[in-house]
Amino acid sequence: MQNHFTDTIFYQIELTAKYCKLLGQQVFEKYKAGITPEEFSVLDTLICTPQVCQRDLAKLILKDRANTGKILDSLEKKGFITRKLSIKNNRPVKIAEITQAGIDKAEEVTEKIKPHLTAVKEKIDKSDIAKVSDLLKELREVLNETLKIQI
Repeated sequence: MQNHFTDTIFYQIELTAKYCKLLGQQVFEKYKAGITPEEFSVLDTLICTPQVCQRDLAKLILKDRANTGKILDSLEKKGFITRKLSIKNNRPVKIAEITQAGIDKAEEVTEKIKPHLTAVKEKIDKSDIAKVSDLLKELREVLNETLKIQI
């Protein structure tokens, strides 16, 4: 029986996420990546979902629009993205596009962090990783149906 929040799966997920974030920060600092883990996440998302507006990007990375805008400003100053004005649902929006320099930076960082991700994955059975991934996706879907996330 769960008597405390610290006994719940939500707390375990939160702790795990914090460990992942700390590991990411350490790896990015160690390799002097030139971008933050959050900036890398945006670049990777833009590679997978090209030409996305700030609001939709914020939903994809689960950040509010203000923080997403700050990340985009930083990436634009570094030459890793461009933004162009477009119309969506009869409203003007800025569409973010990754530049070749951004693609190159994302690939460079991916190669640097890959050994760390592989080292962690090798310590856990592949079928367990797949199960956990599927269960987390299912949990996110249930949470998404339950919660009213406003981004």
